[in-house]
Amino acid sequence: MSSTGGETSKMNSFVKKVKMGKRVEKMMKDKSGTTTGQEIADDDPNKTPEPYTCTGIFEADFTEFCRRNHLKDNEIPAVVIRPKPPGIQPPPDAKSKDSKDSKDASKDPTPDESPDTGSQEDPPPKTYVTKEKYAYFRPVIQVEMENDEKPITVTEIYIRGWKIDLLMVGIFKQCWPTIEKLSVVNLWNVNLSEAVIKEFASFLPQCPNLKTLAIDGTICVEESWALLIGEESLLTSLSLRNNGITDKGAAMIGKALSTVKTCNKNLISLNLSGNKISDIGATSIAQGLRMNRALLSLSLANNNVSNEGAKRLAEVLSRFPLTHEEVVERRKLLSEKGSPDRGLVKSPPPSRRGDNRPGSVRSSSHMDKTDKKRDKSSKKKDGKKDKDDATKGGSKKDDKWKKASIVADTMTKTKGKKTSSKDKRLPESDSPEMVEAINPLLEQVENMDNQLWIPGNRCMINLNLSRNNITEIGMKSLLLAVQYQITLLNLTPSPALKGILRMSLNGNAVKKTDETFMKLQEVLLTRDPYYKPPEKGEDNQSLAG
Repeated sequence: MSSTGGETSKMNSFVKKVKMGKRVEKMMKDKSGTTTGQEIADDDPNKTPEPYTCTGIFEADFTEFCRRNHLKDNEIPAVVIRPKPPGIQPPPDAKSKDSKDSKDASKDPTPDESPDTGSQEDPPPKTYVTKEKYAYFRPVIQVEMENDEKPITVTEIYIRGWKIDLLMVGIFKQCWPTIEKLSVVNLWNVNLSEAVIKEFASFLPQCPNLKTLAIDGTICVEESWALLIGEESLLTSLSLRNNGITDKGAAMIGKALSTVKTCNKNLISLNLSGNKISDIGATSIAQGLRMNRALLSLSLANNNVSNEGAKRLAEVLSRFPLTHEEVVERRKLLSEKGSPDRGLVKSPPPSRRGDNRPGSVRSSSHMDKTDKKRDKSSKKKDGKKDKDDATKGGSKKDDKWKKASIVADTMTKTKGKKTSSKDKRLPESDSPEMVEAINPLLEQVENMDNQLWIPGNRCMINLNLSRNNITEIGMKSLLLAVQYQITLLNLTPSPALKGILRMSLNGNAVKKTDETFMKLQEVLLTRDPYYKPPEKGEDNQSLAG
């Protein structure tokens, strides 16, 4: 019995071990199943990832968004620092070298006749960097930073020679607005479509400090470049060189610059050189300059502009008649002001003015002496306010015309003057006052041949028409426009608008010895802010020679 009891106990222990092993194996299978299920769930592409908060570091944010858009590591463009040419070391100071040699000579009267030539060998050149095969053709994003050790200080972004599609511009839309110091974006040969340009135009105003945009060497079939300079655009400089822009694109750009009711108030520089703009496109751009008083520099170099386009541009720069639509809009603005032509045109004679004067307003002959004294004492305080009231008015449309700093005035006044340390520490109140940009439709008009004529655009200071097809006829129109601006400048005691200061006309269909061309160059030479008149001694020497 004892032997049988021992055998049964052994048998029971063996069965327990087998059951325990099966349980352990089952538990291991369950665990492995759950882990594989978790891995599958983690790798599930349909699972929505957790939201990502941008850090402001372009490289980290850009890489993370590329991965979230299922781009492989070898497909993500690398973010690198833009290469710079090697710096040139300044020559050693001759005086310090002579003094050092003299000291060495005094210490050691018998210098070594055979100096060590090995120490004077130049270091190996560092003007090249070896790369892997086809590495040059991989897309990269070049950046410039204020401090190379701080990736958060990216100021400029350069993209060269690869297509930017909707996926990539969507990534830029999430990254760029968070870069605080980003001020320049330069794109070359990036093959943009109309949808991509619309996407760019939608988020570029959200970048706080982005003011300069260059898209050169890029063809867009729809030529929808005007979307970049809409009313909401904050760009001050736009370059569209060598983009194959025709008269179709120029017409849209002209409408974006200004119409009767809308106007771009931020763009200062526009470069359209190297395109296919003819007289029709130049006329459209001139039409856009009629109501625009913000653009200071325009380049139409290396296009197909001839005499007709030059005439239209000259007409806008001198004076032009208002169209029917512009006359209607002018009357609306004057009616909203409440008193037509007050402070803008010559006041009517006293006989007409007496009947329309409100009863609460007294004439100057019945003004009390106390009122005169009070008027004199408060004249200085209220002078600025009265001036603003005369120019602004009370309509909402006039509020659209923001204050703009006239660069031409400050350039001519401050050129050649050195600012002292005291001037740099001046408070903001002592800085030059901002000049109110008046709606051109509210300027003083002149009635000729049953048409209302207003002065032309005197805000533009630089016009580049070099390498076009302008002949002597077009040069005469440009000369008359510049002479008209000079006449207005001489009639105004302290003008804020100086007019054209520079005009590039080389490379046109006119000889340099042409009388009109030479006279125009002579007039423009004296208006150049960098022009320095020759001294009397130099004139005498030249005459004697």
